Amino acid sequence: MAKEEFEHANKFMEYQNKRGGTVVLLDIKKPTQQSWASPLEAHQTGLQLEKDVYQALLELHATASKYADPHLTDYLEGEFLDEQVKSIKEYAENIVNLRRVGAGLGEYIFDKDLKD
Repeated sequence: MAKEEFEHANKFMEYQNKRGGTVVLLDIKKPTQQSWASPLEAHQTGLQLEKDVYQALLELHATASKYADPHLTDYLEGEFLDEQVKSIKEYAENIVNLRRVGAGLGEYIFDKDLKD
């Protein structure tokens, strides 16, 4: 996941440079929570983060629409919004499956299947 988010950041920087803008990098604070009690809790946190990113993308899309920037709206739709919806769906499906299999051996099998 981190590699994917890094690639997204690079896409935004390339796009900004292509449009003649300046990239200003700000500090990113590390999350306050560093460990989770279970894979289910970790996936729930991940789902919320994905939803937060999706909301930020929607707000950027709305701003681009407000200022009549069809190129940016198209770029966001083509590069990010669909992919974000897929990530949200994947997290939600994993949460359903983790609830279904339960703790212990079920989590182990879920993890093994996820790796395959």
